[in-house]
Amino acid sequence: MIEIGAQVDLSHPPDRVWRALTDRKLLGRWFAEADTVEGVADRLLLHTAELPGFEANVEVEVTERQEAALLVLACDEAGRLSELTCAVTATSQGCRLEVREVTTHGAWSADQHDPREQQLRQALTVRLPAILDWLAFQQVDLRRADGGMTTELPLIGAPGSSGRTHRRRRTLVAVLVTGAALLAGTAAWITVPPESTPTAAPVSTGSPSPSVPAGTTAAARTATPSVRPSRSTASASTRPSRTPSAQPPSPPASAVPPPPPAPPVPMVARYETDSSRLFGYTGAVVVGNPGGVPVADWAVVVTLGEGTTVDDVDGANWRQDGRAITFTGAAVAAGGSQTISFDVRDSRPKAREPESCTIGGQPCAGL
Repeated sequence: MIEIGAQVDLSHPPDRVWRALTDRKLLGRWFAEADTVEGVADRLLLHTAELPGFEANVEVEVTERQEAALLVLACDEAGRLSELTCAVTATSQGCRLEVREVTTHGAWSADQHDPREQQLRQALTVRLPAILDWLAFQQVDLRRADGGMTTELPLIGAPGSSGRTHRRRRTLVAVLVTGAALLAGTAAWITVPPESTPTAAPVSTGSPSPSVPAGTTAAARTATPSVRPSRSTASASTRPSRTPSAQPPSPPASAVPPPPPAPPVPMVARYETDSSRLFGYTGAVVVGNPGGVPVADWAVVVTLGEGTTVDDVDGANWRQDGRAITFTGAAVAAGGSQTISFDVRDSRPKAREPESCTIGGQPCAGL
């Protein structure tokens, strides 16, 4: 009897881990693709032929099942039989998952045992936690069914003080508005220049004035003071200018050509591999704007390796043309950055980085 085993402590509840173990689609994301066997209940075909330590696909059948606690599978790999046990135990931080496989007929060679155990440990410690984190994010209650989240925050105060608080606020607002109106009116009154007081016309005594002919009408006598030149105007107009007359006049503003606009600062980008999984990896591209103005027209082109496809993208819009993935998004603020994260599925076990990454035709750093 040859045994392979591994265990991992996870910061997730047992029911979430149980779902990752028993959901066929989720199992394909962290361990191996699985197909149902037609006509046979509780039986799956795991596509493990290309995994390290496996020689063929494995046919498994559930022999014991305790919800969120224990799962026992009978495995058949091209005539080599084994029993796989998955035990889930709750802990204060989440749960502990222990996986153990024991041969019941046949044996693994020395070249199979170590790679097979290493493959199992990698799946439990790297890819499974990533899938559990993704599940946890999917289960977050954002209250979308209630019309979305609200920015209104409750007021915290003594019981019965809510009405008084609102009345005080309304009174304060009314006082502030009234005070602002009074201040505006006072400022307007101060800045308006006082009107000149009209000079009363001389009272007619019935006899002509010595300086005015007898035939002059009252309207003419009244209009006479208005054509009298003002002393202040005359003195201001006759004051000689101190500015030298020899100074050449300045050219009009329209004659001076405006300076040419500064060329835009090119965008920059950096590629990183966040995590590697059994059949893929998670890549990230950080787009940076070192210029002084926002840039909206930018595009990142990532060329994937042969046999890889994009599963999910966060932080940008994207389209795929063959192996080239083009990412675009919202404007990047001056001096700001935007992070694009994308999951890549690889048809071969060994994860590979993209072949190239460019922004505006310039290569990304880090690749």
